[in-house]
Amino acid sequence: MSTVLQISDPHFGTEQPRVAEALAALARQQQPDLLVLSGDITQRARPMQFSAARAFVDRLGLPVLAIPGNHDIPLFDVWTRLCHPYAHHMAAFGPDLEPVHSSADLMVVCVNTTRPWRHKHGEVSAQQIDRVARAFADAGAAQLRVVVVHQPVAVTRAEDMPNLLRGHAAALQRWSAAGVDLIMGGHIHLPYELPLHGLARPMWAVQAGTSVSSRVRQGMPNSVNLLRWGKDASPGRCQIEQWDFSAADQAFVLAQVTEVQPHRA
Repeated sequence: MSTVLQISDPHFGTEQPRVAEALAALARQQQPDLLVLSGDITQRARPMQFSAARAFVDRLGLPVLAIPGNHDIPLFDVWTRLCHPYAHHMAAFGPDLEPVHSSADLMVVCVNTTRPWRHKHGEVSAQQIDRVARAFADAGAAQLRVVVVHQPVAVTRAEDMPNLLRGHAAALQRWSAAGVDLIMGGHIHLPYELPLHGLARPMWAVQAGTSVSSRVRQGMPNSVNLLRWGKDASPGRCQIEQWDFSAADQAFVLAQVTEVQPHRA
């Protein structure tokens, strides 16, 4: 059994202490096996913001996979942005910008979709698409297969179309054929689960809202996702839970549950 806590877009530097405390309480209560940070960990990629993010993650006491978002590259320090764009991220979360996790029932492959020369738009290269596909070549039938990116591979609103990950169409086709089940992302501060159609096999986009930041979107609450696979979910199904921060309860509460059935040949 594996339970994954997805935290996206915390934007440390704009975090709300009471929401962060509630998230720490949720992690203690649910005891996930793995933490995924799907980008925009900080607001302006400053060392103090990364330090605050790292301190919060350390409180949770979980293995962590972290990828940078566009906010995790210095915006105003042009020299650092061009010459050492990930220095502060790597100092806080290690040198691997595309970490991989593999256990008996779970495989997670992360992709760095940021580009220092872009302001906010993300991109996945042909080399990255191939690397991810090859990583899943030896995945076991029992493993839930998850890719983590920052920018979304599918959107639900027309106004979000400009935020789509560049190269996503080619990536979806190749990764679907490689057996990927879920693609986790963030960036637009809007949580949803979306089936992806026209592919070699079923695949889902799993988007997370902003976890602890005051930069909530259009009145949406802070939210995080929990993925359950194995004995805590229905047999052969992955349970995707959206947990929203409730101001009335001063806690994260279960808002929605979606079950998907990964395809196995």
